[in-house]
Amino acid sequence: MAPARHIAAVIAGGGPVELKEVDVLKPGENEVLVKVVAAALNPTDWKYALSPDCVGNVSGCDLAGVIEELGPGAEAYRKVGERVTTCVVGAHSANGAYSQYVVAKANLFVAVPDSLSFEEIVQFPVAVFTACQCLYQSLRLSILPGPAASEPTQILVYGGSSSVGGFAVQMAKLGGLKVHATCSPKNFDLVRGYGADEVYDYRDPEAPQKIKAATGGKLKYAVDAISEHGSDKFVSGALSDEGGKIACVLPYTSLPRANIEPILSIVSDLAFDRPGSGVSYVEDGPKYAKMITDLIAQGKLKPAPILIMSKGLASVSEAFQYMMEGKVSGKKVIFRIADTPGL
Repeated sequence: MAPARHIAAVIAGGGPVELKEVDVLKPGENEVLVKVVAAALNPTDWKYALSPDCVGNVSGCDLAGVIEELGPGAEAYRKVGERVTTCVVGAHSANGAYSQYVVAKANLFVAVPDSLSFEEIVQFPVAVFTACQCLYQSLRLSILPGPAASEPTQILVYGGSSSVGGFAVQMAKLGGLKVHATCSPKNFDLVRGYGADEVYDYRDPEAPQKIKAATGGKLKYAVDAISEHGSDKFVSGALSDEGGKIACVLPYTSLPRANIEPILSIVSDLAFDRPGSGVSYVEDGPKYAKMITDLIAQGKLKPAPILIMSKGLASVSEAFQYMMEGKVSGKKVIFRIADTPGL
């Protein structure tokens, strides 16, 4: 049984977090309480930590652990003692992944197979759910394609060594697409290992034209897993003169061509209807969770290399700074809750 209080990383304002003792939340309708074993770092975590609107909230989105308690109706989906991974909307409430216990939706879990540790599996939720959104919601590509076409659809994944990009490469390849990807040269082998057919240096100013030539000027689909620092111009330059669609993970502020459509993918759309969006994706989340669970169990999705921070939740602020400085490349930063001093 869970205690009444637990330790959580609370946003202090201006970037860092503070470890504080707070109340353990109770699971509501179709929710469960998870005892967290490991949590993972995402760019959104340090960005929200800079927002004054998030001060006092618990940080973190990705978590993996063991189900401790079921809320009303959750028994239809889960059982106590299951090893699971999922994500929550961290930094917006007292419920965040950087804590000992988390309440999460019962139908958005991915089961943890015996072949993977909590530290390996925790990198999946935000990244692979977002990759699914990019491919299947934003670009409207087929989730379950038929036999491989004689001329497969081509796609560009900008940021192929990032968490979202790595899973987008893998999912696109599993879907029968020909995958072109960008990353740093030091990560070429990593991204080829994910299944990319062609890999390009994102710093090469001639790379967009090289991609355009390699795709015969027919490239109409792209996933921009970075969506900043000029990626919009790079991706747009690689797309066909006839235009195309770009699934992006941050809003584009401008585009050089009117015939290119950027479409924003936000993982929280799988849990809540976004005000003003005019469309609901909450029914897609459980479908993706089942598909991802099956693919992981079949060994068809590879986790990225991981970097485990030495002091658990006490390392969160340090990890934020590490990612802000652009030092994370080709690896997923992980926190083991048990490594937190004093726990």
